[in-house]
Amino acid sequence: MALAVAEAIRDNAILIAEAGTGTGKTFAYLVPALLAGGKVVISTGTKNLQDQLFQKDLPMVRDALKAPVAVALLKGRSNYVCHYHLELAQSNGLFKTREDVRHLAKIIEYAKVTQSGDKSGLADVPENAPIWMHVTSTRDNCLGQECPQHNECFVLKARKEAMEADVVVVNHHLFFADVMLRDEGVAELLPACNTVIFDEAHQLPETASLFFGESLSTSQLFDLSQDARIEALTSAKDFAALPLACDELEKAARDLRLAFKKEGRMAADATQNIKDFPPALKALGEKLDKLAGLLEKQAERSEGLENCWQRAQTLTQQFRHWQEGDVPETVRWLEVFHHSLQLNTTPLSIADIFAKQIGGHPRAWIFTSATLAVKQDFSHYQGEMGLAGARTACWDSPFNYQEQGLLYVPQNLPDPNSDGYTEAVVQAALPMIEASRGRAFLLFTSLRAMQRAYEILQGEFERRDLKYPLFIQGEGSRTELLGRFRDHGNAVLLGSQSFWEGVDVRGEALSLVIIDKLPFAPPDDPVLAARIEQLKKLGRNAFMEYQLPRTIINLKQGAGRLIRDENDRGVLMICDPRLISKHYGKRIWQSLPPFKRTRDETEAVAFFAPR
Repeated sequence: MALAVAEAIRDNAILIAEAGTGTGKTFAYLVPALLAGGKVVISTGTKNLQDQLFQKDLPMVRDALKAPVAVALLKGRSNYVCHYHLELAQSNGLFKTREDVRHLAKIIEYAKVTQSGDKSGLADVPENAPIWMHVTSTRDNCLGQECPQHNECFVLKARKEAMEADVVVVNHHLFFADVMLRDEGVAELLPACNTVIFDEAHQLPETASLFFGESLSTSQLFDLSQDARIEALTSAKDFAALPLACDELEKAARDLRLAFKKEGRMAADATQNIKDFPPALKALGEKLDKLAGLLEKQAERSEGLENCWQRAQTLTQQFRHWQEGDVPETVRWLEVFHHSLQLNTTPLSIADIFAKQIGGHPRAWIFTSATLAVKQDFSHYQGEMGLAGARTACWDSPFNYQEQGLLYVPQNLPDPNSDGYTEAVVQAALPMIEASRGRAFLLFTSLRAMQRAYEILQGEFERRDLKYPLFIQGEGSRTELLGRFRDHGNAVLLGSQSFWEGVDVRGEALSLVIIDKLPFAPPDDPVLAARIEQLKKLGRNAFMEYQLPRTIINLKQGAGRLIRDENDRGVLMICDPRLISKHYGKRIWQSLPPFKRTRDETEAVAFFAPR
């Protein structure tokens, strides 16, 4: 793999490389990239891998090669303390709890001594603490050159270091949000770069779709309103109409969210059936226009008010785009969250957009992950990303899957869409959990099924007097839960989307991975529905060409949690009977690691017998 990467860098070529768990793919791209010289940008799917590369892998390779390269870590702006907003927060003191006040005091002290301003350097304040929203900037509310603290800015300092470094580690969100959009301070990062490497590249189609589209959230409107109110207090006290307009906008944003009874995704066309939505949308547009008009009149009184006016203009424009919805080759949809609502416009395909973005200046582009191909065929990924002419290669995991693992598909489970399916999954899982003495992940395709299974397992553990610690996603951060899972050594953890990938539990603490259903995207997902419709119009088989390959890549991610090194042993239990009963089932299990296979519970239980 290192040789293939070296050749791609030499030829300024595009390489798509699938490398199974344990191949050492990180070293396989770092070594040739550092030896080739020139500027390298490495983009990861998760902050975890970003930190691991910067703190561990890169220094190790750099020392081994004795390569005199400067390395920089660059995160999105919400990771850095903003001096301007920290001052605003101090002077306004609008805090809900004592904890906020205590956290603020810690951040004030931290800002005086830190070199980087990176919030991960302040262990005393959790990364998800509400206070961070008030003391970091967003692209919307950053004053840029106009900021009185411009020279002290941690974001610009980090970006300057990135510009000067030989190797820069970013994540996919930052790459698309800032690097490709040429944001201030990183505008020259891509043009100066010889090699771009995407690790965890299977996430790119999803991430790129977000950033090549447009979205407007009620949270952004609340942020605008709160910032405008604070700026009015300091620079336009005599203009009472402004805070009133802020109140009206917030009420309209709340009413828009309250038009929906439950969370979920919905196509724009379907909103006509939601009685309160059209009038709430109209009212929101009017209140946003009103606030924008008032801000225009006051804009020259301070940089902050000028910034709020510019934001209001941008948001008004995005709102109009969504309302009018006449952009070809896109799908309009919305997502309802617990407290907010987001209006989205997503391109039906990112292939042409991405191909255009990476054309032009000659450089090498490397895409790597453990899951990019379907049975060693990359055509699905190439089609999604617009990488038709790329070089492709597969390197299998060095693990002995025949000896180390077993794929178990239980018999007699009902149709996955039937009532009582989750109950049947838990009943089939219990003998396996007892045989493996806990040490299990149960991965679900929906939060509802995960919650239901958790309730059943609690009752069953009590009834059978099983003492395995039982954890569920959401009880703490992912890192916390994994720490507790590892420490106990016999725990059972139930997870949904965020535990399917990027989770590494080596050794005996994890010996059983149970997957409730094949991870097909929900059929009512508006983006999926629009893409299927488009493929059908072109006379293509949307299921075989689009839905199935995506499902296989997602399933490979979940299955990849089980065997993490050459000494791991375990059972992968996939409960979905479609793996056997449907004509496409064979294509799915042939893409999984080559475990021995069984449908016999006795044989699966016996796998855990002492050897």
